[in-house]
Amino acid sequence: MTIAVAVLGAAGRMGSTVCRAVEGATDMELVARLDAADQISKESLGGAQVVVDFTVPSVAEGNVHAVLDAGADVVVGTTGWDDASRARVAEHLERLPERSVLIAPNFALSAVLAMQFAAKAARFFESAEVIELHHPAKVDAPSGTAAATARAIATARAQAGLGAVPDATETDPDGARGARVDGIPVHAVRLRGLMAHEEVLFGNPGEMLTIRTDTFDRECYMPGVLLAVRNVSGRGGLTVGLESLIEI
Repeated sequence: MTIAVAVLGAAGRMGSTVCRAVEGATDMELVARLDAADQISKESLGGAQVVVDFTVPSVAEGNVHAVLDAGADVVVGTTGWDDASRARVAEHLERLPERSVLIAPNFALSAVLAMQFAAKAARFFESAEVIELHHPAKVDAPSGTAAATARAIATARAQAGLGAVPDATETDPDGARGARVDGIPVHAVRLRGLMAHEEVLFGNPGEMLTIRTDTFDRECYMPGVLLAVRNVSGRGGLTVGLESLIEI
């Protein structure tokens, strides 16, 4: 069966790459391309069964609600989500049990694996920090991937009964120690020439483990996006993360 797909943010770098990937998939048909000036409605979505959102954090949640009301399922690659915004989407889905939404902080399989590996390693190390490195056109910091990684590390540490990571810093007026996501330091680098990269650093006395993922081209996200498009419908409710679709 052919899946009818619409793309929001179709004129952007990621959106245009998604459009090409959908057009190249033998089991999908691209039925609509929407961008910032376009209104979301059943008509403008062109009968899409699944809508892929790669827009900007300020409009992504509103887009999801509009698509659900228009009768389609949603795959979201836009970052910037927090517990409150995800909860509002989950509440909306309770009123629409036939609809499904998948929000993924990253569609690159290497990044998904790195997040899973970090969560597995977290309970074995005293220290943990996350460094994310992106191009300077990225509008949010820290990245959704880094925030998700830090939350997973914090959860694993809490389950293992570990306390706060050691840090004797008493003064940091300029924020040199980075942001804290659930107690885990996260540092954001914005540098011309980079695309999307993440390092997770774990430390014990006398040893360090580094988990690193590097993406060099937006094509690396497309297998994950197409996997999500093929699997989102029929799941029901809100799914967060691509890892639920692959066996790890």
